[in-house]
Amino acid sequence: MSTALAPPPEDAEARRMALYSVLGQVPAGKVVSYGQLAELAGLGRAARWVGRTLGQLPSDTRLPWHRVLAAGGRLSLALGTPSGDEQRARLRAEGVNVANNRVDMARHGWRPMEHSG
Repeated sequence: MSTALAPPPEDAEARRMALYSVLGQVPAGKVVSYGQLAELAGLGRAARWVGRTLGQLPSDTRLPWHRVLAAGGRLSLALGTPSGDEQRARLRAEGVNVANNRVDMARHGWRPMEHSG
C-alpha cells in the first residue's frame, strides 16, 4: 500500500511539479525527510534527486525548502553557511527545536496519512 500523494510522474518537469506540490503541503512547524518527500510525491527512492532539485530552487522561492531534512532529522546544510543558518532560523521561528544539528522527528515529523479516516 503506497502512501504517495501524487501519481508517478513520467518526465523531468512532471517529477519536479509532483515534488513541489507535496512540498507545498508540509505545514509550518513540521518537517519531512528527503526520502519521505520523494515517496509522498510518487518518486520512489529518489532522496538524492530531491536534495539536488531543492538545491536548485531560486532564492526567492515560496516553497518551504527549510522543512526538508536528511534521514533521522539531521540538518544537512552546514551551520555557519548562509543557507544552513537560514534553515535553522526558519525552523526555530516555526517552533521546531533544533538540538545537536537534529530535529526530533517523532515530535515534528509530518505524517499526512495518520489523520485520515
